[in-house]
Amino acid sequence: MTRKKICYLLTFIAYFGMPIGIPFIKSTEPYILGLPFLLFWMVLWIFLGTGLMILVHRINPDAKEEVE
Repeated sequence: MTRKKICYLLTFIAYFGMPIGIPFIKSTEPYILGLPFLLFWMVLWIFLGTGLMILVHRINPDAKEEVE
């Protein structure tokens, strides 16, 4: 798998991670770290999405800065 394909896959995961899980969450009953599960899911994906985008930026072959 090329670096570009890996970047596209990670971007796809970061973009759809939060909204895909929301319809499957039926209740707010389980609490994680004091947050209802749905809120925990959204906050988790904010951090995961940011981490994935940082990773994409580092491995993207087109994002190399030119030094003059």
